[in-house]
Amino acid sequence: MSFSIAGKTAIVTGAANGVGLAIGRRFVEAGANVVFVDRDEETLMREIGDMVKDEGAARCFTGDLREKLTIANLLSLAIDAYDRVDILVNAARQVVPTDPLDPDDSSMHEMLEQNLMIAMRLCQATAKKMIKIGADQEEGTLGSIINLSSIAARRAHPDLLAYSVSTAALDQLTRSLAVALAPHRIRVNAVAFGSVMSASLKGSLKEDNGMRGEIVSHTPLARIAGPGEVSEAVQFLASDSADFVTGQVITVDGGRTLLDAAGVAAH
Repeated sequence: MSFSIAGKTAIVTGAANGVGLAIGRRFVEAGANVVFVDRDEETLMREIGDMVKDEGAARCFTGDLREKLTIANLLSLAIDAYDRVDILVNAARQVVPTDPLDPDDSSMHEMLEQNLMIAMRLCQATAKKMIKIGADQEEGTLGSIINLSSIAARRAHPDLLAYSVSTAALDQLTRSLAVALAPHRIRVNAVAFGSVMSASLKGSLKEDNGMRGEIVSHTPLARIAGPGEVSEAVQFLASDSADFVTGQVITVDGGRTLLDAAGVAAH
């Protein structure tokens, strides 16, 4: 089975490091045109500068995606460069610990904005462009949207209240948009992953020597995934091989969500 995305144009957010960067690079290697998007311009250019210098299959875009004008400018850049947008990957996400008993903790608002609202606005704006550009296309999928979620949406942790709520909402956004956009031949799916060696996890592992062992012991495959392992699932969902797949949240977690958190057999 071929997961070809050659010739397609993709926008990938959160693309300066970790999973987003791995997805963008994989897409370019697979023959797609990619707009790498991130707020961290310095890191973004350091990572993909060689790919964009010849203005070939890669472009970079930096800006605050909380602003509607920024989203409009992003889409204009992609269409000006490649004439169309076929794939949107919402890979930007933020994890901030939350005090569940502090009514003044701003983390909930911040997480909902960063992990849910930005993705929703991008989905809406990109879908409109896909529909407009594909107005004369009589058959076939007009576009594929993939949201990056987390198994935190189905697991509860006292320090991750805001993150869990925002990713659970993102999963429901994925399902709802899949139904709403199906008549327009736009597919919407998500990939929910467990512990992946992202930039944020690397930092956490340095601060907590016991964290790695804790993660591995709660993962049946007994390891932490690499960013590339998530990018493979995303490429499948972006490709025509997934043409009849929409509204799904695919889990890539090494079996972690299969375990009983109590650690004893249920009776």
